[in-house]
Amino acid sequence: MTQRTSPPKTKHLRASDVRAVANLATQAVHSVARVTEGVHQSVWAQLGMRNRAQPERTQGLTAWVYKAIHGLTFAVGKGIDSVLARLQPHLERLEGSAPGSPEREAVLAALNGVMGDHLHQTQSPLATPMQLRVNGQPLWNTDAKLSVDPAQVRPRVLLLVHGLCMNDLQWTTKHEGQVVNHGETLAQALGCTLLTLRYNTGLHISSNGQALALLLEQLLADWPLPLQEIHVLAHSMGGLVMRSSVHAAAQTHKRWPQQLKTIVFLGTPHHGAPLERAGNRVDVILASTPTTAPFSRLAQLRSSGITDLRYGLLLDEDWAGRDRFRRAPDHRTTLPLPEGVACYAVAGTVAGKRGLLAERLVGDGLVPLHSALGQHDDAARCLHFAKTSTFIAYRTNHMALLSSPEVGAQLLAWLDARDNSAAPTS
Repeated sequence: MTQRTSPPKTKHLRASDVRAVANLATQAVHSVARVTEGVHQSVWAQLGMRNRAQPERTQGLTAWVYKAIHGLTFAVGKGIDSVLARLQPHLERLEGSAPGSPEREAVLAALNGVMGDHLHQTQSPLATPMQLRVNGQPLWNTDAKLSVDPAQVRPRVLLLVHGLCMNDLQWTTKHEGQVVNHGETLAQALGCTLLTLRYNTGLHISSNGQALALLLEQLLADWPLPLQEIHVLAHSMGGLVMRSSVHAAAQTHKRWPQQLKTIVFLGTPHHGAPLERAGNRVDVILASTPTTAPFSRLAQLRSSGITDLRYGLLLDEDWAGRDRFRRAPDHRTTLPLPEGVACYAVAGTVAGKRGLLAERLVGDGLVPLHSALGQHDDAARCLHFAKTSTFIAYRTNHMALLSSPEVGAQLLAWLDARDNSAAPTS
């Protein structure tokens, strides 16, 4: 009788999480106090009592009260952080090296998507570092050595790149009670080693693209076998990160794009997503009156990664030196699909196959159909996918693309190892 091995214990919360959340709470109190003071001062300004030196700050006794609130919050926050800093090493020794639970990782992924740029700038332990992963673990261990068994690697790899507010574990999902992972199915069919990317989706897409370009170059150098082929399956924002990465690699003369054979885009907002454009309109509305202007700070908590999705910004020059919350036309640099790479696009729509055209244009609930297919009213911005390289999944929302049997079947039809060499190129 064989003895079953228990799954490794996981941690929902770590000592570093407690300290980081305490710091975030302190910052939140400061932010709320600033918003409150801004509203307070805007009311006084309408009564003719404007602070000309600092229009958003109150004066006199009221100013002293707000200053005291900030000072007390800083002192309390500093004290809590000091105590937790001393306790953290002892708590971490008690925790051991237990991996984070899927629930913890999902919460961290969502938090990074919403405010990952702030977490990165403040060096918060909650910020997600970019990692290539294999079998749910970092590909490189702490000694910078590959953690994968050299005897099990193959000369072809399939890389999965997740979308906004997600992580690499969420490629595994369910459809009608059955576990589905498009990546595992494709890797087996293609004879590939399956790799996943985990990254901070709150950073600028171009920043993640450049970091990924470096990681893939390191992969090429460290892979135990000569790496012959790289295939990529990217969901949502992940497709934009991949396109940005290929461009960054070309600009810096990286070698790995020569091995890049295929990119499949699942629900990628190549020309942006209307949800972020709606958020930008909220910014404009809130900033339009003195009373509501302080609340625009709350709407502007969303990350750089989210605001990049307004039009699908791929390059540093698309956002550098600009106010990302200011309403502006689409000024991004047009970037075509990478040359010599077989590119495919899957678009979802919540409408039926025989639904009205207007309903189809709604897309998958987050990404419009034309954006996912690379189509644009301006012909110069269109991405030229071959007709046989696009697929529309009807009655399928954005997240259901990851579990749809129809999508899975289409991916296999495109990327079957026997036919891949004849796949159409962009």
